[in-house]
Amino acid sequence: MIITQVHLVLGTMKGHSKMCSYVTQQNATDLLREHAIGMLTAGIDVKQPFCATGMNAAVRATVRMGIYTGAKVYFVHEGYQGLVDGGDNIKLATWESVSMMLHLGGTVIGSARCMDFKEKWGRLKAACNLVKLGITNLCVIGGDGSLTGANQFRSEWSELLADLTKGGKISAEEAKRSSHLNIVGMVGSIDNDFCGTDMTIGTDSALHRIIEVVDAITTTAQSHQRTFILEVMGRHCGYLALVTALACGADWVFIPEMPPEENWEEHLCKRLIAQRERGSRLNVIILAEGAQDRNQKPITCDQVKNLVSKKLGFDTRSTILGHVQRGGTPSAFDRILGSRMGVDAVMALLEATPETPACVVSLSGNMAVRLPLMECVQVTKDVTVAMAEGRFEDAVKLRGNVVHVAPKIHPLSLLFSPSQSNINIAIINVGAPCAGMNAAVRAAVRVGIIQGHQMLAVHDGFDGLANGQIEPIIWAQYHEHCHAYLGGLELVTAREMYEELCIPMVVIPATVSNNVPGSDFSIGADTALNTITMTCDRIKQSAAGTKRRVFIIETMGGYCGYLATMAALSSGADDAYIYEEPFHIRDLELNVEHLIEKMKTSVKRGLILRNSNANENYTTQFLYNLYSEEGKGTFDCRMNVLGHMQQGGTPTPFDRNFGTKMGSKSVLWLTDKLKECYRHGRIFANMPDSACVLGMKKRSLVFQPLASLKDDTDFEHRIPKTEWWLKLRPILKILAKYDTVEMDTSEVAAMEHVIKKTGLVKGGKM
Repeated sequence: MIITQVHLVLGTMKGHSKMCSYVTQQNATDLLREHAIGMLTAGIDVKQPFCATGMNAAVRATVRMGIYTGAKVYFVHEGYQGLVDGGDNIKLATWESVSMMLHLGGTVIGSARCMDFKEKWGRLKAACNLVKLGITNLCVIGGDGSLTGANQFRSEWSELLADLTKGGKISAEEAKRSSHLNIVGMVGSIDNDFCGTDMTIGTDSALHRIIEVVDAITTTAQSHQRTFILEVMGRHCGYLALVTALACGADWVFIPEMPPEENWEEHLCKRLIAQRERGSRLNVIILAEGAQDRNQKPITCDQVKNLVSKKLGFDTRSTILGHVQRGGTPSAFDRILGSRMGVDAVMALLEATPETPACVVSLSGNMAVRLPLMECVQVTKDVTVAMAEGRFEDAVKLRGNVVHVAPKIHPLSLLFSPSQSNINIAIINVGAPCAGMNAAVRAAVRVGIIQGHQMLAVHDGFDGLANGQIEPIIWAQYHEHCHAYLGGLELVTAREMYEELCIPMVVIPATVSNNVPGSDFSIGADTALNTITMTCDRIKQSAAGTKRRVFIIETMGGYCGYLATMAALSSGADDAYIYEEPFHIRDLELNVEHLIEKMKTSVKRGLILRNSNANENYTTQFLYNLYSEEGKGTFDCRMNVLGHMQQGGTPTPFDRNFGTKMGSKSVLWLTDKLKECYRHGRIFANMPDSACVLGMKKRSLVFQPLASLKDDTDFEHRIPKTEWWLKLRPILKILAKYDTVEMDTSEVAAMEHVIKKTGLVKGGKM
């Protein structure tokens, strides 16, 4: 298996306007000119007000995209309570009012529990407040309860207007101008418990908080040979617990959707003992707060702690993370997810008609999609019903996200000694290092051992392969490096001369540059992106006390502008210069003029990113000199080249989880392919589909023959000819307040239906 040098979020927008191929400021203004948008982060009947880190990115994007289209956008402070109370709780938003908020956790417009909105008199007051301000579009960020409340509000809108007119609260003319209400939802929940979307706003940031704690705890646990039990949030959904377990290599995980088998206590103890016998100095058990057994009896931290300490005598500690998971700085993933959802929410309002059902903007794979709001809510409720009735398999199928992989990695499978096969699988890492490859190598080795294979490590890349630096790698060993698509292609080409190379091969993309053909994401890119984003945050904060300053920052990426573009989106930069989008002196002049105008506002700072090989003549030093000279008397400049710090650091939860899935899937594919190619006592694999790249393409992980990717590869610059993230660049320009930005919306798709994808549970059957 070759692990080579391509993550994040989001691909092409789905469900965009059929009215035009491009959205410009003028035609968008024609659609929304007379209508205002209300923006709220909601909580209705929850015990705690709703809040998830990353919502501010969605608020910012909704406000700026709305203003760009010519609409008035209003903040509704304190959620539905502010909608009911009106007055100063509903304030007009400005472009500057959402500046310097991307790095803030929580929600700057507040969220509060609201029982008044559940009553008709409360909704009447809310409707009156909206009508008086001309607000006929509502963007709601919340969970299923908040979004259900929004849909109910919309469905009875005509009735509410009639009652308000009859009571003299509004005039007939006001009622006519506000004849219908458009609703678009965005899901914010750290539990990732909303069906229809792969990720909700706040989930990735919560995983960052959890993994930070787990990493800190494992060091002390290893020093003292302790067992640690960590409880994470997830009352009805085990996503956080499961992904945490995958990311940290936990020994056991308890999630609500998959209660352990009978006598789980005995199996757990055997598992922990087996790990200690393998030489492990610590044990980690992850438990979701809603964990339960088959009889729906809660499984608690204290219960597991007492079991381990009394039955095994292990020094055991338990930690309940609590609300620390809701706070902190949003991850780059959540910032970009929120920004894309906010923009797409406004796009949905552009197209909405009285007949259009309320929709929710969701994430499917790397694609933004729109789904009927109430279908998603219904399936989410069906999961809860299925679990309450003990139909746990139905609950897992309905959940529809990573919970599906849980049966494949159940800890019980690791209790048994595998039967030995006659298959040898070698892992070779080639190229520059990137964070996250430990997870891929670890998963590959352990899945291979479980399959009974002998796993081999090739040291020092292709040089080590040529010099015979190959040795067995065991359960507790794994190393981190990166790999090469080009090297794999050369091996395939050499099959004609060397029959020994006629063996199955798989390339796993792993590079901070995210430039491997055949995959939208690569291991290591998310970690690098977060490093750049956090550095940009610090740089911007350093300018808080020094007004009128512009920073020029150089990122890695070679000729691929992925890091520069996505970091610009996540940090709120003014522009990003990349090789794929050629720029000229006139473009630089326009950027300088843009910053000069920006310095006249209350936001007196600028941030420009440049990919390392964006242009051989317009270097980072040249840009610094140009901006310094042209900005004299208006702003000064500073330059930062981030360098190799982007390749280091602790891998993010995304990269760990992605690497684990890629490593596991690769070994299982190799196992099947080796059996398929076994003929007359030997392996002979020379077909194109026996040497593949495993990559994320839109919504799924797929194996693609190396040879088939030649036509989509720019070998001179080592980048794919087609790069999905380029379609996100107009969003960067719009959110930075550039005029006449063209955003391609030619890929039209009808609103999808989540029930068709999952199956609606009725009568206990799928």
